[in-house]
Amino acid sequence: MSLLELRDVKVHFPVRKGVLFDRTVGHVHAVDGVSLSIAAGQTYGLVGESGCGKTTLGRAVLRLVDITAGQVVLDGTDLAALPAEEMRRFRRRLQMVFQDPLGSLNPRQNVESILAEGMAAHGIGADRAARRKRILAVLDRVGLPASSLSRYPHEFSGGQRQRIGIARALVLEPDVIICDEPVSALDVSIQAQVVNLLEELQESLGLTYLVIAHDLAVVRHISDVIGVMYLGALVEEAPSDALYAAPRHPYTRALMSAVPIPDPAVEDARERILLVGDLPSPADPPAGCRFHTRCPWKQETRCATDRPPLADVGGGHRVACHYAAGIADGSVARSAASARDTAYAP
Repeated sequence: MSLLELRDVKVHFPVRKGVLFDRTVGHVHAVDGVSLSIAAGQTYGLVGESGCGKTTLGRAVLRLVDITAGQVVLDGTDLAALPAEEMRRFRRRLQMVFQDPLGSLNPRQNVESILAEGMAAHGIGADRAARRKRILAVLDRVGLPASSLSRYPHEFSGGQRQRIGIARALVLEPDVIICDEPVSALDVSIQAQVVNLLEELQESLGLTYLVIAHDLAVVRHISDVIGVMYLGALVEEAPSDALYAAPRHPYTRALMSAVPIPDPAVEDARERILLVGDLPSPADPPAGCRFHTRCPWKQETRCATDRPPLADVGGGHRVACHYAAGIADGSVARSAASARDTAYAP
């Protein structure tokens, strides 16, 4: 059973012009019809290149940006339809860990004040002593000493600051934590520590994660299910092992081919899928399949006119591609322009 479910979620930002910016001349389709579900205790990894709408989707779940259409259902309640005051109560159950651990923390507050702020807003703890007791317990869980209480964000390393960000989320006892690029600003060795911490917390506290990232190695390590976004929409979704073993969508294959292999001989010998052209503007997305303008396997007529649905191909694997089966078995050939660069033999 799903704890968090997104149903055809859309987030469109108006494009305004005029002296007073009072004319709407179009919309940026940042998120355009995303549906997914996350079971309790599960980690859902969301990947895609910059500008594909991952972060906007995460913020839409928390209603930090307005949802244009669709539903965000948490434990049976549609958050998109809640009045502001009721949504305030639900925010305790949905928390976020941000990409920039320094920028997300108030530099004028010490650690105790940062963690106590949310508790006070949600009425957690009878008094300062009760809140401090809980804060100390949470700091211990994330591997920070009690002496951290009186220190300020600039006095910590990047990894420690991200632990403070995780503690800020944990102190409210949430059900779901949205991790927006939680380790991208950290050194590789520290990334591993933070990812391991997130896994330990999930196991001990039964947390549910939506992990937004562009690092495919991190996502593979931590995720049960992975969704691949392109230009505001999901193009593929599958259990982590299945997706990495047999990616079905051309865009996913291109992403996988960009992941470095630690064996130099294998890395030098393998071929790659190189995408041609730039990411189209979300203010004017292509008709038909949105990936067809860069797809090495595109079939002009159908791909340029018909938008493929995210269809189930078995085993919990969903793909939005008219020719996914043909690409996998080799019956659909790659275009001549991209035939020299491929990472996956059909």
